[in-house]
Amino acid sequence: MSMTLEDLSSQLKKIDFCMLSTNAGSGRISARPMSNNGDVEYDGDSWFFSYEDSRKITEIEGIETVSLTFTAPPSLLGKPGIFIAVEGAASLVRDKAALEEHWIPDLERWFPEGVDTPGIVLIKVSASSIRYWDGEENGEVALPGSAT
Repeated sequence: MSMTLEDLSSQLKKIDFCMLSTNAGSGRISARPMSNNGDVEYDGDSWFFSYEDSRKITEIEGIETVSLTFTAPPSLLGKPGIFIAVEGAASLVRDKAALEEHWIPDLERWFPEGVDTPGIVLIKVSASSIRYWDGEENGEVALPGSAT
């Protein structure tokens, strides 16, 4: 039995942080933790707030291909947690309406002026492939428009 995007969304609701990996040039990969902010009505797109002047933004502007790695801990009954690997294209969104749509009050910790914080940008990662492993099964999630 394969997971659907809906199944994946319910899993991602339980995982706040992932590792965002970008191409740092000269064959190097750079990774850092990012919060999905509970924004997981998952259709294959992931959204992350950042500051415009961060290294990850420069790296995305250079090479848009990124990966996201999500990991959930084992259950209380000992069932392994799920591992989710997303490969996709990152784009930068500066539209204020989009910033407001994805904003949650908890973000004020990092962006004190809300969506009006100078230098704020949204990173949108559109998945091209999603693989998962949960200790019992593994597979690839079919994306809309894919032949998977």
